[in-house]
Parts: sequence; structure tokens; C-alpha cells
Amino acid sequence: MPIIGLEPSCLLTLRDELLSLRSDDAAKTVSAHALLFEEFLVREAEAGRLALPLGAVAGKAVVHGHCHQKSFGAFKPVEKVLRLVPGLDVKTIESSCCGMAGAFGYGADTYQASIEMAELSLLPAVRSADPDTLIVADGTSCRHQIKDGSGRTPLHVASVLAMSLKRATSKSDQSLPTKEKAHG
Repeated sequence: MPIIGLEPSCLLTLRDELLSLRSDDAAKTVSAHALLFEEFLVREAEAGRLALPLGAVAGKAVVHGHCHQKSFGAFKPVEKVLRLVPGLDVKTIESSCCGMAGAFGYGADTYQASIEMAELSLLPAVRSADPDTLIVADGTSCRHQIKDGSGRTPLHVASVLAMSLKRATSKSDQSLPTKEKAHG
């Protein structure tokens, strides 16, 4: 049974750090079955088991990869899943760490270093994105850094997919006759 998580730093702890704490079969099983949300969706799509009725939500999205996603080779599934959304042009922001790193960016003695890291490429890329471009970041800390540093509200991939599902569902509801809407 897969163990699916949304926050990269938390889920990937199960895949990596758990094995440094325990080396028994249970830990190995948990590690082997720990998947990020996007990894699970890509796996299901490639196996022909994913049928999501998705609707268009925006023309463009810029995506920031969480450090753990990048270091574990788990970022490509993020791009693949976003490309399932009809008409969404997905661009990856070439960036290092957002600079937040959990509470690091809020520390009085580390705040400036955090901002300097974010200003290397992430925040300028977000600020230069058109207002109707979606800003996507899976990491909770990454989303806080982007919001605090740019005023833009980034979305988790799961939120983008939820919007897309809602858009497809609302369009299909509009095509139903009134009687079926009332009883459907």
C-alpha cells in the first residue's frame, strides 16, 4: 500500500532518514512505499489507472522545486502532473533553495541570508511572472517565502489539480439539462 504525502520534506524523511534510524524490515517497507503525491499520480497515469477529468485553469504556471524534491530526483513528476492540465504551459524556475528551510528564514540571525538566497533567482522570477500566471510550489516553507517576498500566493500542485477538476466538473454540470442537475 502506498504512503502518499504532500509535503516533500516530511514524506521524503520516510524514504531516507527513517532508514538511518531503523534498519528493520518494517522501516524498509515504509521507505519503499513512500511516494510524493505527484509521484503516485505519475505512476498511476503511466499504468493506465488515472482518469482525471481536468479543465483549463490558466495559460501559464511557473514552478519552484522544493530542495528535497530536487535532491531526491522527485521534481520531474511535478512537471508531468501539471502538464496533465489542459492548456497549461509549465515553466520551471531555475532556482536554488528558496532560503526559508523550515524556520531558518524567520530567525533574527538568519533572516537576511534567507532573503538573499530567495533573491538570487526565485523571487525575481515570481515577480516577473504575469499576474494571471499560476505560481506553484509544493513546500510549505517555499510557499511562505514566496508569499512573504513577492506578495504572490503560490499553490501546491494538489490545489492546481483541485481547481482543474472543479473547472471540468462545473463545465460538465452546465451541459446537463436542468432536471438532471436538480436530481444529479
